[in-house]
Amino acid sequence: MFVRTYGTLYMQNSEVFQDLFTELKRYYTGGNVNLEEMLNDFWARLLERMFQLINPQYHFTEDYLECVSKYTDQLKPFGDVPRKLKVQVTRAFIAARTFVQGLTVGREVANRVSKVSPTPGCIRALMKMLYCPYCRGLPTVKPCNNYCLNVMKGCLANQADLDTEWNLFIDAMLLVAERLEGPFNIESVMDPIDVKISEAIMNMQENSMQVSAKVFQGCGQPKPAPALRSSRSVPENFNTRFRPYNPEERPTTAAGTSLDRLRTIWRTMQHGVTDIKEKLKLSKKFWSTFPYTICKDERVTAGPLNEEDCWNGHTKARYLPEIMNDGLTNQINNPEVDVDITRPDTFIRQQIMALRVMTNKLKNAYNGNDVNFQDTSDETSGSGSGSGCTDDICPTEFDFITTEAPPVDSDRREVEASAAQPGRSLQMLIIIFISLILQRQWR
Repeated sequence: MFVRTYGTLYMQNSEVFQDLFTELKRYYTGGNVNLEEMLNDFWARLLERMFQLINPQYHFTEDYLECVSKYTDQLKPFGDVPRKLKVQVTRAFIAARTFVQGLTVGREVANRVSKVSPTPGCIRALMKMLYCPYCRGLPTVKPCNNYCLNVMKGCLANQADLDTEWNLFIDAMLLVAERLEGPFNIESVMDPIDVKISEAIMNMQENSMQVSAKVFQGCGQPKPAPALRSSRSVPENFNTRFRPYNPEERPTTAAGTSLDRLRTIWRTMQHGVTDIKEKLKLSKKFWSTFPYTICKDERVTAGPLNEEDCWNGHTKARYLPEIMNDGLTNQINNPEVDVDITRPDTFIRQQIMALRVMTNKLKNAYNGNDVNFQDTSDETSGSGSGSGCTDDICPTEFDFITTEAPPVDSDRREVEASAAQPGRSLQMLIIIFISLILQRQWR
């Protein structure tokens, strides 16, 4: 569009626009970019280039142009377009990048937790559940469903403690997804961005005399340009007018190509939000229901409907003990697994903190704020690049209730070498089930 509307003038200054689109892509892909500063720099650079084009009869030094750029906010040469565009771009890009980061964190937490080694008590319980039927001459009898539940709740006690923070994280992801479908829709921001920039350029052209007069008053009278340049009139340099944009006419410059590529990326992402939302909903209470997911599988147990003809840990009969509640502290009386509730798993607690930090980033993105956490142990620290929200756009704050992590003991008992095979069995079981479930829900 810029090529068609402004021709050679745009071609000679295309790097200003190309840099804008490059920085937007760098921010979206996780680069260290301050959106507000980047947008302010774009408008300042554009003002410098435009000011030279509308005043070709003068020669401007670098110092003079720097003085010109300082008048961007005061003179508002581009009208209200920069302010509106900043609000729209900032909130949309913050939400989009944070949403993608959230998907990455969720996947990484699941992958890391799936590789946590089982405790010796868990290994003994697994050996009894999976191998003792063979010793009793019952090779075809599978474990009772409730028996399996107590074993898995004991083995996955620390993992179950992820559930509260995981659910808050999923809730935050869903709310940011709603923003992306509504007021923070990145596609609706990027599609007309070239039209809005062109509108700003037209505003500058229409107000060129007033802008020039105020700049000359503040920065001083510039020196006349050499005779060859002074003979060029303003209409010869900048006489094109804005015309409606036809999407079928594609720009061919590097900046235009970059914008097209970005639009393709963002459209793909935007169209996937709805599908991702549904999969996120399915992953709520993932960790507390994980033992049930494992134990209802017919490859593992006799199933919930077969309570008599199953292995109860001693013989082929009904399993009588009650099913334990979820979480580490509720395993103090687990009849199948010896669980030390005074020794929370340090690695699991680190994943809880990772989820908590990401949830807070999502909270800020929901409200239009960009926060980069430098220290994951301090949930409230960080610096932002602006809210991008107005009262009518973000009427309410998204309040989160975070949970306190239990005390951490860094000591962890080593797994006995003689019981390594059942330990690997549990790890493989957890990895297989997490992979299967998350492949269905997160892709």
